[in-house]
Amino acid sequence: MKETLTKVYDEYNRYIYHLCLKLTRNTAEAEDLMQEVWVKVVRYESSVAEVDHVKAWLTTITMNTFRDRYRKNVRRSKYMISQPEQLDVPILDLVPNNEISTEEQIEKVEVTKIVQEKMHELDTIYQKTLWYFYVDQYSLAEISALMKVSIGTVKSRLFRAKARLKEILLADNALADVVLPA
Repeated sequence: MKETLTKVYDEYNRYIYHLCLKLTRNTAEAEDLMQEVWVKVVRYESSVAEVDHVKAWLTTITMNTFRDRYRKNVRRSKYMISQPEQLDVPILDLVPNNEISTEEQIEKVEVTKIVQEKMHELDTIYQKTLWYFYVDQYSLAEISALMKVSIGTVKSRLFRAKARLKEILLADNALADVVLPA
């Protein structure tokens, strides 16, 4: 495994350094960032052999590490007068953030509960069709086989079930603030 890490390091060390330098625009920061990246790579050395695109994997680690460092610095700078000048803020706009905030997670759980409660107001056939498709994530063909109907019937049941569920959700005045017609 050490040979694999050495090979990866030899091949991509310059690339990672230049990426870090481009992100931080400061040699000292770039070296610190690069060190953090390689520490993470060593920590997950068992994953290196399984990675198909090592360069993309290393780039992702570098970008995430940079983003984490930037957030930490911004949090610290809220209590200071000035923010660090050496970090390139606009580059963060190019880095996707796929993390879900706590509020979004709570909202998702609440909406899921509401939708599942309202699903019980549907006919059993529509309930099962929606459940198989969205919760169990069966394909249309699998649902067709389970329910012993054609794929076209499954499609029309899904369409009708979603339309009826939408009507039920919109008809509930208590949910007027939560559910908006799309």
